[in-house]
Amino acid sequence: MTASSNTNGAQTTEVQTDVLIIGGGPCGLMLAIELGRRGVKCLLVDAKPGTAFNPQANATQARTMEHFRRLGFAHEVRAMGLPADHPTDIAYFTRYASDELARISLPTAAQAVQKIKTMSGSWSAAELPHRVSQKYVEQLLRRHTQACPCNEVRFGWILETFEDLGDFVNATIRPTDGGPSQTVHAKFMVGADGARSFVRRELGIGWGGESGAQREFMGGEMFAVYLRAPHFLSILRHPKAWMYVAVNHERRSFMASVDGAAEFAFHAALKPGEDADSWTESDARRVFAQAVGAEIPIEILSMGTWLAGHALVAQKFQRGRVFIAGDAVHLFTPTGGLGYNTAVEDAINLAWKLASVIKGRAPLALLETYETERQALAHRNTGYARHFADSIGLFVAKPELDAQTPQGEIERNAASEYLNRHARLEFNIPGVTFGGRYDDSSIILHDGAPLPRDEPNNYVPTASPGGRPPHAWLDDGRSLYDLFHTEWTLLVLGSNPPGTHEFETVANDMAMDLRIVSLPQEMLFNLYEAPLVLIRPDQIVAWRGESGSEAQKILSQVMGHVGLTP
Repeated sequence: MTASSNTNGAQTTEVQTDVLIIGGGPCGLMLAIELGRRGVKCLLVDAKPGTAFNPQANATQARTMEHFRRLGFAHEVRAMGLPADHPTDIAYFTRYASDELARISLPTAAQAVQKIKTMSGSWSAAELPHRVSQKYVEQLLRRHTQACPCNEVRFGWILETFEDLGDFVNATIRPTDGGPSQTVHAKFMVGADGARSFVRRELGIGWGGESGAQREFMGGEMFAVYLRAPHFLSILRHPKAWMYVAVNHERRSFMASVDGAAEFAFHAALKPGEDADSWTESDARRVFAQAVGAEIPIEILSMGTWLAGHALVAQKFQRGRVFIAGDAVHLFTPTGGLGYNTAVEDAINLAWKLASVIKGRAPLALLETYETERQALAHRNTGYARHFADSIGLFVAKPELDAQTPQGEIERNAASEYLNRHARLEFNIPGVTFGGRYDDSSIILHDGAPLPRDEPNNYVPTASPGGRPPHAWLDDGRSLYDLFHTEWTLLVLGSNPPGTHEFETVANDMAMDLRIVSLPQEMLFNLYEAPLVLIRPDQIVAWRGESGSEAQKILSQVMGHVGLTP
C-alpha cells in the first residue's frame, strides 16, 4: 500500500491487488477462498457491516457440498444449521396447525453422512444436500476467506467508481460510514454484488429472460419475516419438518426452520392490492397467524418484501477485465434452491481460470470461457426454477380445502395427490444438481458420445467430457473424489493402462499442476469407459481417451491456448 494526494490535497492510499472482489456473499467469499488458496492476492469489499443477518437461502445442494468437501470443510457446513437429528422433510399443510396434505421425507444431517455411502444410480455422490441457512454458511466462508494470508476482507466498504484501463482496473473504494477513499489497482475485478449490482449497471449490461411472472404463489410480491416462535412446534398436529408450506385460499406461504428450535424464515404471498412495504409488526403477526391457523406469540427479528417471478440472466458476464457473477448475472424465483448454489459454481468456474492467467499459465482468452460455460448453465437453471415455480404457484387452493366437510375431504385428497407429485419434482432433483454440462465450451474436448437426457429428477452418470465426473465409493471407504487433485487430475484406469509420460512432460513444460492417479479397478474403467480421463480443477471432465499421443494438443486446448475460435 502506498500513499499519494488527490486533487484536493487530501491524502489517499493506493492498494495493489490481483483481484478486486465486490460483494461478500457466498459467491464473492467462495471466489476469494478459491483464489487465495492458489496464492492469488485478493481484496474483497462489501458495503454491509458483516455477513448476512437474515437467513436468505436455506438449502446447500449436493454438488455444492461436494465442492465444500473438495476444499476440506463440508463437515463444518454439515455441523451448522439444524441439529444433527432434526428432520429435513418438506411438508405441506392447509395451515401449519391443521391438516397435512403431503410430505417428502429426507435424511437428517447425521443420516446423510452414512446413507450416501450406500446410494447408487442418480444419487451416487460424495455428499448429500444439507439444510442450512445462508447466514451460517457466509460466516464459515468468511472465516476460511480470512484464513488465506493473501486475502484482505473489508466489510463496511463500498465501491465508488471503477475503470478498465486495458492492462488493469482502477477502482475507488471508501468506508460505507464515511472516511477517506482509497484507490485500488487490480489486474481483474469481479462484481459479485447481488441482484442490484452496481458493477453490472456501470458496465451497461442488461437482463434477458422473464420477469414479473404472476402466480398465486411464488410469482409477484412476497412478504418475508425472520422470527422467533418458541411455541410453534407445540401446536403442530403432525411430525416436525424442515420446511412448512401452507396451501389455502387465504394465505399461501412457506417457512424454513433456521435453528431447528425457535427461529424461522417465513415468506407469504401477497394478495392484489396489499401494500406490505407499509405493514407493521402487527400486520406481520396477522399474516403469520393466517398461515399457522392459530395465534402464537412471536418475536420479529426482521421483515421486508421481495419479488418472486424472476428467471433472468445477464446478457454478458464479462467486459474486458471486469466480470460479474452470482445474483449479479442470474436471478431466480427460489424454488429448487438453485440461486445460491449456481452462484457458488460461478465462483468455482471463474477462480481457476483467473489464477491460471494471473500466474502466466494460460492466455487471457481462457477467461472468455467463463461466460460461455456459466451463461448456458444460468439459462438452464433459471428455466428449471421457473418450471418448479409454475408447478406450485399455479396450483389453485380452493376455499373448500379448509372445510371439515365431505367436499373438503375430496379437495384435500386431490391436493395431496398433486402436492406429493410436486414435492418430488422440486426436492428430489439429482438431474438438476449433477447434470449441468459445458457442451458448448471450446476448452472441452468432446468425444461425440450419446448423452443422457437432461431431466430434473433423474441423473445418469456419464464421463463424456463437459460434465461432472461419475462418482464411486472405493473399497477402503473413500470417495473417488477424495483422490482428485486440487488442480488437474489425470485418472489412469484399468489393469493395463497406457503410459502417461507424454502428459507429464507437456504438463511440466506448461507449468501445469497435474497429478497422476492410477486406479486398476475394472469397475472404474467401466464407469469412465476409457483408460485416461482428464479432470479439471472444478471437477469437470475435460477429456478422455486411449493414449497420450496428442497430449500437447489436449493440454493446450484445455488451458485455452488453442481451439478458442469456433
